[in-house]
Amino acid sequence: MKKETYSSSTNQERRVSASSGWLYLIINILMYVSAVVLLIAAGVKQVPLLAILGVFMVPSSVLVSIGFFTLQPNEARVLILFGAYKGTVRDSGFFWANPFLKKEKISLRSRNLNGDKLKVNDKRGNPIEIATVVVWRVRDTAQASFDVDQYEHYVEVQSESAVRHLATRYAYDDNDGEGEVTLRASTDVVNEALQSELQERLGKAGVEVQEARLTHLAYAPEIAQVMLRRQQAEAIIAARSKIVQGAVGMVEMALGELESKGLVDLDPERRAAMTSNLLVVLCSESEVHPMVNAGTLYT
Repeated sequence: MKKETYSSSTNQERRVSASSGWLYLIINILMYVSAVVLLIAAGVKQVPLLAILGVFMVPSSVLVSIGFFTLQPNEARVLILFGAYKGTVRDSGFFWANPFLKKEKISLRSRNLNGDKLKVNDKRGNPIEIATVVVWRVRDTAQASFDVDQYEHYVEVQSESAVRHLATRYAYDDNDGEGEVTLRASTDVVNEALQSELQERLGKAGVEVQEARLTHLAYAPEIAQVMLRRQQAEAIIAARSKIVQGAVGMVEMALGELESKGLVDLDPERRAAMTSNLLVVLCSESEVHPMVNAGTLYT
């Protein structure tokens, strides 16, 4: 038994020109007028031949009328004759073509695809909500018409699939401080990766991706509060660290100034006590009320 093999063929757009519709419009009007004149003459003169010609002219005129079509800027017509692709007309204007041609109109204008919010897991397995907007247009009308079924639906499905795959490649946030690319912090890198993957997927349908970017990014509701507390804790720790670093620098500067100018001479114990007091004053969240020492440093 012979084994059949299947190969996928990629169609390529062929641009063709259509005839001007204005000349054929004049001819078509003359055909309608001639049909009416012949039928009237056949009835007056009782000439069967004129009646036959008049009756023949009516469907011929209607058939010619079917060949007219118009194109606006950034529109195209895919011409198909009995199942065979004959080319694509991209010029705007009023045209006429073979009335037996099937003329499918395809828009070449840029379109927006506003994706729904998707609930997916990021690289670390955290559930997140993500949504995108994709700006796209048809580049090759033959591929869009013949290589995929309903190219608009194909764009929607592949865009959702690409977003889900993108979310699994990156973490939502760099919680470990490793400097990795994340969805929240590396917006430009993520958008470029999304556009590249979309172009690879949608190129098979003759679609050009002009722009792709994230429009919504958040933790899923079930872990949003926990992650918010974690982010708040990290922010507090970072702020405290900054405050401590600044306070230590200020204490060092103050003690250095006092000793360099000979204002006080502190032994190690008193130096430690003053350092502790200054750090308490500088690092405290609430207002500190100093106690005035009426004696000496040692009483």
